[in-house]
Amino acid sequence: MQIGILADIHDNLEALHQALEQFRNAEVLLCCGDLCSPFVVETLGRHYQGEIHIVFGNNDGDLFRITRNSAAYPGIQLHGEMAELTLEGCRFGLTHFDDVARVFAESKRYDVVCFGHNHQYEVSRVEETLLINPGEVFGGLTGQSTCVSFDTAARTSIRHELN
Repeated sequence: MQIGILADIHDNLEALHQALEQFRNAEVLLCCGDLCSPFVVETLGRHYQGEIHIVFGNNDGDLFRITRNSAAYPGIQLHGEMAELTLEGCRFGLTHFDDVARVFAESKRYDVVCFGHNHQYEVSRVEETLLINPGEVFGGLTGQSTCVSFDTAARTSIRHELN
């Protein structure tokens, strides 16, 4: 199964559209927080037809409207600040926060832990658990707008640089 992973959108719709184009063959999209404004949910729902799992970040300030907007799109599932998913036999932990992600990884409950927050692309391991920070879609802090595709069968990731 192909999975798209993104984080830290921070309202950059142009870069989000580019990320969604990278994920046109992905069956599931994992969003690790900091959508920021409620209109980002509408963009996700209109332009991605598969399942979308979202955890909130520290800059998702209008949770009421994000939640209300997501109700119009049956494929969007909001999980609060963390999520546990099993996709094609692969156990995922999702959070926005890098420090929480490392605790998740040390728990040995997950095959893959996805996170954001620090805007730094990272693919690393804590023993058998793969840690993935897709970097920032936003691009404004690091100067690089990135996202990641993950293959559950091969357990491999591909970094995508967005223009």
